[in-house]
Amino acid sequence: MNILVTGGSGFLGSHVADALSSHGHNVSIFDNKESIYLKSNQSMIIGDLLDPDDVSQALKEKDIVYHYGGISDIDECKTKPLETAQVNIMGTLNLLEASRMNQVKRFIFASSVYVFSNSGHFYRSSKQACESFIQDYADLYELKYTNLRYGSLYGPRSDNRNGIYRLIYQAVKDKKITFEGSGDELREFIHVKDAAKSSVKILDPDYENQNIIITGHEKLKFSDLLNMIKEIMNNQIEIEYLPKQESSHYNVTPYNFNPKVGLKLTNNPHYDMGQGLLQSISEVYSKMEKKE
Repeated sequence: MNILVTGGSGFLGSHVADALSSHGHNVSIFDNKESIYLKSNQSMIIGDLLDPDDVSQALKEKDIVYHYGGISDIDECKTKPLETAQVNIMGTLNLLEASRMNQVKRFIFASSVYVFSNSGHFYRSSKQACESFIQDYADLYELKYTNLRYGSLYGPRSDNRNGIYRLIYQAVKDKKITFEGSGDELREFIHVKDAAKSSVKILDPDYENQNIIITGHEKLKFSDLLNMIKEIMNNQIEIEYLPKQESSHYNVTPYNFNPKVGLKLTNNPHYDMGQGLLQSISEVYSKMEKKE
């Protein structure tokens, strides 16, 4: 199929684009900057989600759109409410309208487990609003969709907007990790390549008009994560716990009661957390060496 991936120059979007290409699809990446990960069998479209003409042109003759464009860092969204609403919500609306006009067969949206939550502030609000608009387009115009509610991602191509990357960068640079919290906070971390694999699986018709949860296989305490990083780095780093400040993030679970439930999709086999961390640490070292 001919597939457009918005935000395909970024962390998750680039991995999903690669996974789609490996399955034989014709992939076009739509972003406001050229992807450094662009493959020879992928095409690049430079454009702006807030420009309806750019979006409409990009969707011509496309069967499917995967929408990863927008502001994805929770803490950045917290300080930029207007920009978050403009980029995340209005950008999605432009894409929905263009999908309707171009008769796109399915609209696949990168949502978040935070849609269940009272945490996440403006990031959560923008994802909830987008899911509501997507549902309205489905009800009014019969636009087929799949909302992919991602958990805590980590792995190659991440940067300082990613939680695990920040911890590893601090460990490599300072030989110390400073963590705000008790360490008992839980996450279901998922390697980005496992997430990308699941993101391709949902092209099956069984996942049309569904909300799909894509998280790791089991919960992990932050204290266990930090100790894993410490052991991988030969116990040469210090871990310091500080009192937790006001946070946009959840402690144990993002879930509050919400009638729009989702199905959880996991991969087996999947990336082992230790191997995934080792890969991430190696990448951070490589980036720091290039800067030097």
